[in-house]
Amino acid sequence: MPIAARANLATRSIVLAAVGIVVALVSGCDATSRSGPSVVPTANSDTRQVTVVGNGEVQGRPDTLTVNASIEFTAPDATSAMNQASGRQQAVIDALVGSGIDKNDISTTNVTLQPQFGGGDNPAPIGYRANNSIAVKIRRLDTASQTLALIGTTGGDATRINSVSYTIDDDSQLVKDARTRAFDDAKDRAEQYAQLAGLTLGEVISISETTGTTPHPPTPLPRAAMEAVPLEPGQQSVSFEVTVVWELV
Repeated sequence: MPIAARANLATRSIVLAAVGIVVALVSGCDATSRSGPSVVPTANSDTRQVTVVGNGEVQGRPDTLTVNASIEFTAPDATSAMNQASGRQQAVIDALVGSGIDKNDISTTNVTLQPQFGGGDNPAPIGYRANNSIAVKIRRLDTASQTLALIGTTGGDATRINSVSYTIDDDSQLVKDARTRAFDDAKDRAEQYAQLAGLTLGEVISISETTGTTPHPPTPLPRAAMEAVPLEPGQQSVSFEVTVVWELV
């Protein structure tokens, strides 16, 4: 083979090896990049695209308080324990409805009956414990403390206030606002990357989103409600994360 031909073949081999390194680097970046921006060619070698993640968050004041309350009785036999728990819980429900709580906002969440055993090797139960739990939605927050007191005084020593939690009953507008902020954030990032690449944004290729509300965790309270329990709803966050792919032109 002539010397010139051999030299030309060696040069082509070096170029192909360099292309292989570039491809490997691009593939490695795709494998490790998850949420960061990327500018990659599509199936059409003349078209490029950028993928960005935008975030949006808004806050709103909760307007509903949910109380989880139980009535618990222990008696020598199962029937007595269950009847006492049921009767006292019904009295609590009647008192709540009488105070203005909509019956549709009261729901039974748990009913249990468990044998109680004494010490020693005697396997026979010495009594039974019955528990009847309800969830109560309080929509007038200015009456929440009085409602808790009503549950405690009606249920007496058998009352168990398990938790309270605040929620936003209708967060549809907050969701829309958070979604708008997330998309605007994504577009702002995409425009910046397009400018850095010397290109402009084209059509949107795809959009995917995730949403979440950050509620206040349930707050446990003492077994019997006090005469006036201080309650503050604070604020809740509604957040959106949107992934948008734009064409670059």
